[in-house]
Amino acid sequence: MSETVSEKYALQLRNVTKAFGTKVIANKNVDLDVRYGEVLAILGENGSGKTTLMNMIAGIYHPDAGEIYVNGEKASINSPKDAFNYKIGMVHQHFKLVDLFTATENIILGINDGNKYDLAKAEEEVKNISGKYGFVINPKKKIYEMSVSEKQTVEIIKVLYRGADILILDEPTAVLTPQETDKLFDVIRNMRNDGKSILIITHKLHEVLAISDRVTVLRKGEHIATVDTAKTSEIELTEMMVGKRVSLNIGRSEPKDTCDRLIVSGMNMTNPDGVKVLKDISFTAKAGEILGIAGIAGSGQRELLEAIAGLRPLDSGNITYIDPSNSENVELRSKSPMQIRELGVRLSFVPEDRLGMGLVGNMDIIDNMMLRTYKKGLSVFVDRQPPRQLAEEIIESLEVVTPSAQTPVRRLSGGNVQKVLVGREIASAPSVLMVAYPVRGLDINSSYTIYNLLNAQKENGVAVIYVGEDLDVLLELCDRIIVLCAGAVSGILDGRTAKKEEVGLLMTKVKGVSENE
Repeated sequence: MSETVSEKYALQLRNVTKAFGTKVIANKNVDLDVRYGEVLAILGENGSGKTTLMNMIAGIYHPDAGEIYVNGEKASINSPKDAFNYKIGMVHQHFKLVDLFTATENIILGINDGNKYDLAKAEEEVKNISGKYGFVINPKKKIYEMSVSEKQTVEIIKVLYRGADILILDEPTAVLTPQETDKLFDVIRNMRNDGKSILIITHKLHEVLAISDRVTVLRKGEHIATVDTAKTSEIELTEMMVGKRVSLNIGRSEPKDTCDRLIVSGMNMTNPDGVKVLKDISFTAKAGEILGIAGIAGSGQRELLEAIAGLRPLDSGNITYIDPSNSENVELRSKSPMQIRELGVRLSFVPEDRLGMGLVGNMDIIDNMMLRTYKKGLSVFVDRQPPRQLAEEIIESLEVVTPSAQTPVRRLSGGNVQKVLVGREIASAPSVLMVAYPVRGLDINSSYTIYNLLNAQKENGVAVIYVGEDLDVLLELCDRIIVLCAGAVSGILDGRTAKKEEVGLLMTKVKGVSENE
């Protein structure tokens, strides 16, 4: 039960409601209390209204009903500028930085306080903020020279520079290594100890338990509960999110009847800008196992999978596919992407822009199923029955929230779009299934559904290659893990015995390890 409005709280929401159109109610009568000097985690399934709620606090959306109070006073927040006036700042999952500017130039960009820009003074202030909270940043460094964690640091300092006392962090650890996550958590604790109020949206329950003081759970747009972190558990939080008991164990089975299915040797690739993005990559993917690929963002994961799928040319190297129908070796470099797909080598890459790659937003789910098969059609009339059955199977097995299979994909939430994208490839019965970031942004219930589907593919004799961001999942799901660093293989580990810290170190340091089968 929420308490009455009081200046004891940094931020309070009362009966906040937001709808989009007449049918989609994103938030309904939400109450929320945020204390001074606390870390409050916001949990919920995809489509539960977490981001919409935070966007209303940050001034991106305006509530249809209800009130927001800051320091006990009613606040009118109609824009991000209004939010900053109330000392509220939001760090979005996708950074909004100018690549050619330095850290300091990005931090002061857009500030109009009536004074002339004084870059030297601003750089000094950036150093002061960094020293106070434990950030590591070079104020003069250009954004395009920075790692993902450095860019995130710039975004956080940007809102602190503007005087924010209430910070909203949207999926702040999504693309960080374990070591970078630990550093970020140290900074967050320092900010909390300085009296800042921090709201974190995350899907990683172990991180919720590690960093937060309290947890607020949303389900279907409504506030279910706010609990003390020290008095709860992953299982209890999941039950509150989903509304039913969910198993949090990835059922990794022992590989059976494994055999070589895909052999990559000496793979080298240079991108159009002349930068070498893959350096002498060699490994073997086996039927009946899940091979994980770990690496910080931009280490060559995407280029590697797209080269196997025939979408990118190589400088040198071989990609040999062993055809399960006749055990013959097929060199994929000589094949077109369509021929590679016909052989049974399928790529499901879940990009940040799900509708920009893979699916057509204005087409319904059935028509998106047909996109993979229309080239086989010999008739001027298209048979919609098989794709209709496939769409309905995916909707049922992955619990896609949609009015019907005829609903345009653009009307689905991001998580449900993703289920359609991944489900379509899994349903194509491949012999090699490459999946990249298949649970990016998915809630925990949907994520475990995908993990179970991948395990089922493995048990059916498919060679599964899995690229993911969460090292805990890689270690629990995969039989072997290849670690990439700056486009080179820095290690190949046994998924059952490898330690998270070991993988994290290999992600940031090349060690020239050769494969031990």
